[in-house]
Parts: sequence; structure tokens; C-alpha cells
Amino acid sequence: MRGLRHSTLGFLGGLAALTMMATAAPAQTPRSSVDMPTSQPVPEFKDPKTGQIWTPLNVGLQSGPPTPQDLAFDPLGQAVYVKGVVTQRPSIVPLSSVPITAGPTVPIVNIGDATLSAVPGKRWQVVLYLQNNSAATVVPMLNCRFTNSGRLVEETHVLVPAVGAGLRVGMLVYGPKTDLFVDRANCGVKSP
Repeated sequence: MRGLRHSTLGFLGGLAALTMMATAAPAQTPRSSVDMPTSQPVPEFKDPKTGQIWTPLNVGLQSGPPTPQDLAFDPLGQAVYVKGVVTQRPSIVPLSSVPITAGPTVPIVNIGDATLSAVPGKRWQVVLYLQNNSAATVVPMLNCRFTNSGRLVEETHVLVPAVGAGLRVGMLVYGPKTDLFVDRANCGVKSP
């Protein structure tokens, strides 16, 4: 009887030590919003006569006052924006399964790995990934703000279709037309 009690106490002591180690592990901070700068390749042109490679970073670097062509567009001086809030319903593409981990330190839905880019002559767009960390189907709502030097250019509500339990999906969120300059987008989960 004494041996059984001794092994039971040893087992309980080991279980308590394991529990304390598990709770001492640092909690992962959930990410419910993502902020991304524009990520466009820098266009370039090679002068066939001189071999000089011209990019927006080195064109117009001449001494003297700027020419009217150089002053044609100042992105920081843009004061135009899209009035109101645009609502869109994107299509989603299921990509993979994720562990069911929603709880006190992990949100039901989180977004990440987003990129902002421009489709020339069309619209700014954000490609982002959303994962449902819960065991239930959810219908998330996101909010994306497209800005230029901190000033709002367009705000959009994104009504995401139902996302199944434990799924990671990808989607495309459209911003303003590319004739408006955008240098950053911030998207966040509004619900659930």
C-alpha cells in the first residue's frame, strides 16, 4: 500500500511540474490587424544609346529649379479621396487547415501575410490571408483603410463569406483606382 501511495504522489508531483512548465511558456500575441506598405517593383528604362538605366529614383536629378514636368504630380500634395465607405464581398480561396486554438490568447479569426500592390491602370489591391482558429464556421467582417502619408484615401468594409472551422483562406481586397496615390493599407478584423 505504501508503494502505491508513493508512486501516486510521485506521479501527481510530476504532473504538477509539467503543468507549471506549460503555463510558464510565453503566450503568443494574437494578430488581428495588419499594416503594409506598398510593395511595387521599381520600373526602369535602359537608354539604348548611353546604356544609362533610368528609374523614378534617378530621373530629374538635375541642378536648378524643377521643371513643370517634374512638378506634374506630387503624391504628398494629393488631397483627393473616395467619399463614404465602400462595401465589398470578395471571393475566398481555401488554402489549408489550421489548428483549432481559439481561446483567451488566440483570437477566433486573425489575418496576416498581406501585401499591397497596384495593378497599373486599374486598382490598388491587398492580397491577404485569414484563418479561422475556432471549431465553428464564422462569417468575418474586415475593415481596410488605404492611406497616403497618413491621410485617408479610401475606407472599405469587407464582408467575407463563411469560413469553415480550422481553415486558412486567401482573398483579394480592392482599393481605390490607381490614379489616386496610396502608400499604405491597414486591414483589421471587426468581427467576430
